[in-house]
Formats: sequence, C-alpha cells, structure tokens
Amino acid sequence: MGGVLKISPIPAFDDNYIWLLREPEGRLAAVVDPGDEEPVLAALEAAGLALSAILITHHHYDHTGGVKELLEAWPAALVLGPADSRIPALTRTVGEGDRIALPGLDATFQVLAVPGHTSSHIAYLGGGALFCGDTLFAAGCGRVFDGTFEQLAASLERIAGLPGDTLLYCAHEYTLANLGFAQWVEPESASVAERTAQARRLRGLGQPTVPSRLSEELATNPFLRTGVPAVKTAAERFAGRLLETGGEVFTALRRWKDEKYD
Repeated sequence: MGGVLKISPIPAFDDNYIWLLREPEGRLAAVVDPGDEEPVLAALEAAGLALSAILITHHHYDHTGGVKELLEAWPAALVLGPADSRIPALTRTVGEGDRIALPGLDATFQVLAVPGHTSSHIAYLGGGALFCGDTLFAAGCGRVFDGTFEQLAASLERIAGLPGDTLLYCAHEYTLANLGFAQWVEPESASVAERTAQARRLRGLGQPTVPSRLSEELATNPFLRTGVPAVKTAAERFAGRLLETGGEVFTALRRWKDEKYD
C-alpha cells in the first residue's frame, strides 16, 4: 500500500464486517466483501464519500450480495475478485501475484491465492494489512466448503509466514467462539486465557475484536499452531492415531471443531 489508509469496519448481518478503505482527507473509498449494500450506502453517505472500488475475496453471498446494488449507486466503481463465475459483475479478475491499484486512493495491493474455504478464495496484502475474507479468522479459520483441507492448511501456512506485525482483517466477528475451541485444544494456555478476557472486554463495550496481529494468532490460534507439541497431542487424541504432518494435524483440528464444537 502506498500512503496510510484509514480502515473502518462496517457491521453487516449478525456478525459480518465489510471493510471501508479511505485516505484520511480523501473523498473516494473502497470496500471489501460487501454482502449487504444498505450499511455501505449509509456509511458512504454519512462520511460524504464516493465509492471507487469493490474488492471481493470469494463468492459466498454474504460477501457479494450487495455488489449489484452498489453499482447502481456508483456505476463507475471497479469490482475486483477471483476468476469465479459465481461472483457478480466483476470488472477485472485478479489472482496470485497480481498487483492492483485502487482508483483515487494511494494504495497498492498484492493478490494472494489462499484456497480452501472455497476453491478460488484470494486475499489482498498491502501496507502491513491482509484482507483475508474467511480463510483466517481471529483465533480460528474458515470451514472447508468447495476447497480442500490440504488447500486450507497450505493457505494458512502461507499466511503464517508473513511478518508478525501484519494486521489481519477477517470478515466475521467469531473471535470469542473461536477462542472457546482454542481453550479445548490448549486448556493450559495463558495466552489464550488472556486473549479471551480481552475479547470479552471489547465485546462488552460493543467494539470489534478485529483486526488482530499475526503474532497474536501465532500465539493463540490452534490452526496456526499445528507444529506445537500440545496442539499436535490434542489433535491426535481426537483423531485416535498419530499424525505425521502439519496438514494432518490441521485436518484433525478442523474436523474436531466441525463435529464436536460448532
């Protein structure tokens, strides 16, 4: 990313976040994953902003449902997303390694392919921020839909290799529930307990728990901790067998959460 953008959450539905990107003194804005147009239109109007771009991470309706209506209000806005026929009104398809500039904003992002939650899921990286959709959540990760467990494990491993101060802008307020599962996996973890208390304080004040820092995820998110002995042991206890690779540990953790926790 070029200059410093102001990034704000627009709450939508029960637990979605649509991310609004703007320069502090600018009048153009971009949004990430607008599943609902109404809160976006209200936020733009309240701030006196015009919409220049829409970034899409994957095809699910709670991330794309507002695109067509936003284009009715702002027909010149660019719509960028992965090559997937299930995503409406794309102006330009983008994929692994592409660099994109947002019109009217001093911002450039690199596109990362992070499949698993869906087969065509992408993320946008720039200026120390990663807009990761439903691939990685605060203290958790997305379910596997039309991707594979192997893909999602590899995508999370890739994200884990980014700088520790990277801010992760996921698309849902799932943090407290995810931390509950993290406590199942590592019940003795002081870091998980501390993060849970902090998240409860924020939610009690009506504030979001995201973005989070990657360093915080590496310390508390079981899906990024598959090489930690305590996490591996917990996954093996659920699986009922020894697990040889990080991918196997990840798959056991994800199945455990799907089948016993969620």
